Amino acid sequence: MDNTQPAGQEPGSPRALSSSVRPLAVHIGRNGEVAGGMSQVVNGYLAHSFADFDLRMVSSRDGSGGVRALAVAVAAFWKVLRLTDPENTVVIAHLSQGGSFVREGALLMLAHARGFATVAQLHGSSFAEFARKRPGLVGRVLRAADVVLTLSAESHAAAAEFVPGERVWLVPNAVADGVRREIEPLVVFGGAVSKRKGVDVLAAVWKELAPQHPLWRLVIAGPIADQPMVPLTRAEFVGPLSHEALMKLLERSAIAVLPSRDEAMPMFILEAMARENCVVATRVGGVPAVLANGVGVIVEPGDIGSLESALRRAMTDAAWRAEKANLARSAFAATYSAAAVFPLVERSWQAALDRRSERRATRYKPDSSIRIPQS
Repeated sequence: MDNTQPAGQEPGSPRALSSSVRPLAVHIGRNGEVAGGMSQVVNGYLAHSFADFDLRMVSSRDGSGGVRALAVAVAAFWKVLRLTDPENTVVIAHLSQGGSFVREGALLMLAHARGFATVAQLHGSSFAEFARKRPGLVGRVLRAADVVLTLSAESHAAAAEFVPGERVWLVPNAVADGVRREIEPLVVFGGAVSKRKGVDVLAAVWKELAPQHPLWRLVIAGPIADQPMVPLTRAEFVGPLSHEALMKLLERSAIAVLPSRDEAMPMFILEAMARENCVVATRVGGVPAVLANGVGVIVEPGDIGSLESALRRAMTDAAWRAEKANLARSAFAATYSAAAVFPLVERSWQAALDRRSERRATRYKPDSSIRIPQS
């Protein structure tokens, strides 16, 4: 099945050019059960019924490598070449650092060259650093975007170094609502088992806390990256889970912890907030802004003592923990739910279409200084 075809449209058929046609938002990147927050963002878009746009997906990567990854990328270029109706279509490239910026960036530039409105949606934890190291690449890609979407103040400022500030939008990720189940004394970590995610710090803290709090259990969910899992008392390593399984785990946990050393805006935190967890995380990327005003507990990255103190209080002070969980849920509903975020996302897509339309009008506007002789 060609996943670039929207529901109800025959493959290869052009969209009718009329004002009654709903505009189309074509997303380029990865989706499905592929590890990473970017996939979950795109999955959320594809599962939602937007008020003013139809959606289409062009998969440019699927988690594979080698020949398979090359074939997926080549197919994506072919699908972008086959897109029709630039007046009613906006192309959104989901970009991370490294190879993603080259691959999805090239697809964005191709769409731009073909006359489509374009949006660069930035993901990843180190965009500002990447932009400093590769300014030529970043500048070429971002200048091909009519709108740039960012996740944090840092990435917003970095993007504004390359394109006018009015074209850079700070838009949070949105997550689906959750179902609250019977709460268990669970502390849940979700993410790659890596030094970047601070699993080494969490393991050191849990060695101290577990003997003192026998009712509590730690669950670590995610693929092993660069940190081997050592046996811990009253802790379970469940490996990589499907997104649905991880959400069900959060729906019955009391505390979500993410002691990362580097992040952009982790979906895990937003998903935990939606499921009324008390969230403990580090002061990195967009996390402080999300957990401000008492919404969660913020500790310094790599600080074993502050993480231990935060988790200890969350595990022992039930009233305080419940207050944090309620604040997290309220903040999610007001700022990070689909109802709050998706209208803003749609406005950014429409802004890209409007900007490209204005550029077309300017390009083809007759020169009023040219006088046509009268017969």
